[in-house]
Amino acid sequence: MTRQRLPIGIQDFDRLRSTDSYYADKTSLIRELIAQGDYWFLSRPRRFGKSLLVSTFKTLFEGREDLFEGLDIDDHWDWSVSHPVVRLSFGGGYGTPDAIDGDVLEQLEGVERKYDLAPASTSDTGPRRLRNLLDRLHHTTGQRVVVLVDEYDKPILDALRDPEQARANREYLRGFYGMIKDSAEHVRFVFVTGISMFSKVSLFSGLNNLKDISLDPRFATLCGYTDADIDTVFAPELDGLDRDAIRTWYNGYSWRGTERVYNPFDVLLLFDERAFKPHWFRTGSPRFLFETLQEKAVHPRELEGCWSDETLVSTFDVEDISAEALLFQTGYLTIVDEKREGFDTLYKLDYPNQEVRISLNRELLTYLSPKNRVPLQEGETLRMLLEANDFEGFATTLKAYLASLPYQWHNKNLARYEAWYAGLLHMSLRAIGVDVRSEESSSHGRADMVVLTGGQVFLFEFKMVETADGTEAALDAAITQIRDRGYAEKYRDRKDPIHWIAIACGRDTRNLLDIRVEPVIIH
Repeated sequence: MTRQRLPIGIQDFDRLRSTDSYYADKTSLIRELIAQGDYWFLSRPRRFGKSLLVSTFKTLFEGREDLFEGLDIDDHWDWSVSHPVVRLSFGGGYGTPDAIDGDVLEQLEGVERKYDLAPASTSDTGPRRLRNLLDRLHHTTGQRVVVLVDEYDKPILDALRDPEQARANREYLRGFYGMIKDSAEHVRFVFVTGISMFSKVSLFSGLNNLKDISLDPRFATLCGYTDADIDTVFAPELDGLDRDAIRTWYNGYSWRGTERVYNPFDVLLLFDERAFKPHWFRTGSPRFLFETLQEKAVHPRELEGCWSDETLVSTFDVEDISAEALLFQTGYLTIVDEKREGFDTLYKLDYPNQEVRISLNRELLTYLSPKNRVPLQEGETLRMLLEANDFEGFATTLKAYLASLPYQWHNKNLARYEAWYAGLLHMSLRAIGVDVRSEESSSHGRADMVVLTGGQVFLFEFKMVETADGTEAALDAAITQIRDRGYAEKYRDRKDPIHWIAIACGRDTRNLLDIRVEPVIIH
C-alpha cells in the first residue's frame, strides 16, 4: 500500500482531499445524520477533528463533488444542488461581548463578500446582521442556508476564571444563537460543535430545537479514528510499531458506541514521530481543571470508576461545573460502562487510555508539589522501596512527601483525609505507570488500594485517627478488615507474594502516623 501525507493540523476538507492526505471516511455517518434531521449539536474534546467535520459539511453542501470522489456519500448525494453556507468559528480571544460582536460582524462581512451581497447596515449588531444575511442569502440564491458553528463555547470557556464576564458572554451568545431559530424559514441545516455541553436552558433557550448527539451511540465514531481505521486507512504507517501498544496508549474514548476511538492528533503524531508520547495531553493546559478540583475538594482518584447519571455528565454551566462533567467533556475521563437503575441511565467513568492515565497524574502531582521536589522521583522511590520490602523506608519517604504538600489542599479535604492520603500515594505510583487499583471490589468489600509491582501484591487499608493515642487501634482495625473481608483471595492464584499494609493517618498532625505490614502465607 502506498503511503500518503499525514494530515497533521489540517482542518480544511478541501485542503486535505487536494493534498493526497489520509482520510478516514466519515461520510456514511454524515449522510445518515443529514437524512434524520436538520438541527444538530455535538460535543467532543479538543483536537478530535470537530473543525474538519464542520469543513466537510461546508464542502458537501456547497456541492464540491470532486472532493468526495470514492467516498461513501459520492453516489448518495444530489450534486446538482448547492446551498449557501454561513460558517462561524469562535477561535479568538473574547474579553467582552463587544469583542464577540466585532468578530461576528467581521465573519458575516466575509460571507457577504463571498456571495457578492451588498454590505448590511454598519449599525447592526451581530445577531441582527445574521438574521438579515440568512434572509438575503435565501432569496438571492433560491436555496435555504446551511449554518455551521465551530467552537461555539470558546467565548465562555476562555472566561471561566471570571464568572461575571463568562455570564456576559453567555448572554450575548444566547441571543445570537436564538436568531438561527427565528430564521427557520431560511435555514436548511444547522450543525453546532464545541467542547462543552452547556444546557439548552442556559445557552440554547432560543435554539432549543438542536438535537444533541454527543452521547448518541449511532454517531459515537463521527469524530476520531476506530481500530478499523487504523488497520485499513493507516495500514502503510504500522510497520515497525507495536500494534498493541498503539491501542493501549491511545485508544479508549467512548460516547456509548460499540466501538472505542482514538484521538486523531495522537495517532498522526505517533505515525510522524514514530514515538509513543503524550502528544494530545501536551497541547492543553489542565490548570483550570486542577483549580476546580481543589475548589470542590475532589480528588481525581474519587472520579476513577465512579458512576454518574446523564444529567451530571452532560451538565456544564458557569454557575454549575461538576468535576465529573469537566473531566468527561474535556477528554480526561470517558464512559467505560453503563447500566439502567430505575428511570435513569448511569455511566461509569474512567481514564480512556494510558496516555491520559499517566499524564494527568503526573501533571497534578507537579501542580501540587513544591518546586524543590520532583514528584516522579518520589513515586519511583516509593515503588523501589515497596519492591524491596523496605516498609520502614517506604513510610519515612511517604511521610516526608505528605509533609511537603500545600496546606490549602489539606484544608479543602479535612472531611476526607483518609481518601486524600490514599489518593496521593495512588497518583505517585500511577504517574510512573505502576498498576494501581483503588477501591477494588471483592466479594466482601473494597480494598482502599491494591498495588501490583515487582511480582508482588500490596493490599493497603488507610485509617484516620483523631490523635496519636488511637494509632495502634486503627492499625489493628485495618489489618482485621483486610483479613476478614478476604481482600487477598482474588490474588492467591497469582502465586505472588502478598502483603497486607495498614496505614494510620492523623487528622491533627496532617500526616502518616504509623504503618504495619503483615505478609500473607500462601498455602
